[in-house]
Amino acid sequence: MNSIALSSGVWSSLSPLIRTSWRRCADDYGIATDSMLSKDILCSAELRQARERMGVTMKIADPELDRLHGIVSTLDYNVLLADPAGIVVARRGAPPFEKGCRRWHLWPGANWAETMAGTNGIGTCLVEGQPVTVHRDEHWCTELRYLTCSAVPFYGPNGCVAGALDASSIRSDPSGRAALMMEAVLIDAARRLERRSFLEAFRNKTVLLLGEGQGISLPMIALDDTRIVVGATYAARTMLGIDNTDVASVCFDLGARATGVPDFQEAERAVIEGALAMAQGKIAPAARLLGVSRSTLYRKLKALDPASSA
Repeated sequence: MNSIALSSGVWSSLSPLIRTSWRRCADDYGIATDSMLSKDILCSAELRQARERMGVTMKIADPELDRLHGIVSTLDYNVLLADPAGIVVARRGAPPFEKGCRRWHLWPGANWAETMAGTNGIGTCLVEGQPVTVHRDEHWCTELRYLTCSAVPFYGPNGCVAGALDASSIRSDPSGRAALMMEAVLIDAARRLERRSFLEAFRNKTVLLLGEGQGISLPMIALDDTRIVVGATYAARTMLGIDNTDVASVCFDLGARATGVPDFQEAERAVIEGALAMAQGKIAPAARLLGVSRSTLYRKLKALDPASSA
């Protein structure tokens, strides 16, 4: 069955990302394309434990899930929040679709890990670490080929993947046009969720946004009262060259010159020095991080430390 799927006419029409996932399903997981959906749904106690493991995310996710559902519900899409293992921990959807969502396991407690369900939005985006849309026949398991789902991973305040956001529809959409806009909407939601969780985790610290960045993660750092960086998002860690995202904590000194509570000038200095540190002292990249021109950054540096430019 797997070899038939890989040699079928559908194979040639797949995107490279979906094709790679199909290869994993066939070669690594050994999932038959006619596999049935797992009937295992977490019980209420197990689901409660899964939500508790989500930590700060579950505390701040509700407004973002409500906002996201308000956008996609007009297109008959449901919203799912999954943990890093692919287990659905929260859902938003219209009551008329509840029966269908339960049938298709678009429901809290369902496991959408790629190793369990084959190619799908949640599981595949968590493996690939990037936005994924899986439309109908692009699902590995034939039982799922009436679904359309888009999903993106999102990051927690420690710079590690905290889960996935998914928008799925059980309504027939042969063209897949609605799915084209879902990834952009989900990326915005993922960035908002990361921002909320970072601000919550470091609510007693000074949090700096170093430009808008690109992709799913926002470049943000948190500083303590002595201007030592004590937290950084995934995007900020990438800028800093911290390759090992398994290391949850970061701590380095930006070179504070003031004691006590900094004034406005000291706060501005902290922002500029943070950008320069991330850009390894290079003016042009630091200016881009700050969203200003090189001439503006030179002018600010001269104002902050006239002696150095004399």
